[in-house]
Amino acid sequence: MIEGRMGYNAENKRYGLLVSDLWEIDGFHCGDPLEYYDYDKQEWISTRIEMAWPEQEYYLVDTKLQGEALEGLKIRVEK
Repeated sequence: MIEGRMGYNAENKRYGLLVSDLWEIDGFHCGDPLEYYDYDKQEWISTRIEMAWPEQEYYLVDTKLQGEALEGLKIRVEK
């Protein structure tokens, strides 16, 4: 697993995975699986990233996390 923070990549207009401020994954595609850390539940939650086309906003499936709330989110993905 690769662990880091989610960040918006303005060059490709996608969210990606940052590790020590370097792009480990420069942009996720719709449907890509990942896990985010829920600090309230103290556990990793499996989800995937998608785009809400009318709003032009990325979100995590089955969560309330969308748009700017994704910035800096602690995530991990399979290598």
